[in-house]
Amino acid sequence: MGNCIPVTPGILETPGTLDLEEIMGDLSSYNDTYSNDTFLDYDATPCHNRFCPLFQRVAPPFLAATSAAAALATGALLVALAKRPQAWRWPQSRALVAQLALGTALFAALLPALAAGVAWGWHLGTGLCRLTHFLWHWSVFAQALLVASSSCGTAWARWDPRSRRLAVVLWAVALLLATPAALVSGVAAGTACVQRSVGILAPAYLLHLALCLCLLLLLPAGLLLAALAVPRLRASWATGAGLTWLFLGLWGPYGAGLAAEFLLQAGLLEPTCGSFEHFDLALGLSEGLGVLHCGLGPLAQLLARRCRRDAGAAGGC
Repeated sequence: MGNCIPVTPGILETPGTLDLEEIMGDLSSYNDTYSNDTFLDYDATPCHNRFCPLFQRVAPPFLAATSAAAALATGALLVALAKRPQAWRWPQSRALVAQLALGTALFAALLPALAAGVAWGWHLGTGLCRLTHFLWHWSVFAQALLVASSSCGTAWARWDPRSRRLAVVLWAVALLLATPAALVSGVAAGTACVQRSVGILAPAYLLHLALCLCLLLLLPAGLLLAALAVPRLRASWATGAGLTWLFLGLWGPYGAGLAAEFLLQAGLLEPTCGSFEHFDLALGLSEGLGVLHCGLGPLAQLLARRCRRDAGAAGGC
């Protein structure tokens, strides 16, 4: 999470003020094109970065608390699925809800390691760092594809050979799409597990960025337009399918943040001190919003089931 590498601040050896383009080039991750091990001092004038100290204080307890809440919510959802499987019908079919719960459980299981890495540094090696980001993105991409598939038909209405084949295909495709995330992540400064350890224009990162934008921005936009244009899809929102859009709504701002980061670091937007000082905070908050899906998603599914159960007696939810 975030754009920070936990290092001891140091003063650049180059004379004069900071070059903002150099700052932007090192904003998100370690840039191995530098010929020495000197890191930029984000607190030097004229530009300041107040996000990194805040991130290192807030991120560990936030990730730990979110992981605990997600474990409780996902556990409650799985118990509800096991106790009354017949109560879960379309659009909240048991086949779909169980897979979404699996995705949130996988995502939440990674958060304690990331929290420890932010608090005390990452000491598990580059391989496990890349595996963590690979599983992180596999979970996110699989859930995005599941949400999209549930919005376009009734394939998950029952657990039959057709839906089982679809499940295998979606999880396999998500696995493939998450591979670039493992290639671009790595350990920076010896103790930071970062999502991008390559240049902003590296082919692997451009592929990863394109996949993130397609699944987190273009896919929700396309589904929204389709729902507005097709009455059948719009009607499914009224019966509860729209709750699965909570996932895409939480991750959408992060997709937009990734796009803005690319534009800034590639020089397609004019970098200013204002954009530099505020961008990290916006990107970190948007990623934190996405992380919340692993706790809010299962709770939303449980709430939707209870609302439908009580709708007859209460006259609505």
